[in-house]
Amino acid sequence: MRKETKFLAQVILFFTAVIFVCIGVWRGEADTVFAKAVRLCLECVGIG
Repeated sequence: MRKETKFLAQVILFFTAVIFVCIGVWRGEADTVFAKAVRLCLECVGIG
């Protein structure tokens, strides 16, 4: 694969990922992920 083509593919994938992360945050999914992470950590420590 040529360098230019590879770089263009990387840039497109990067911006696609950023767009999807922004959509997830806008939909409030970041709160859900954070809540699950807190529960998982508390279970691992043995508090929850």
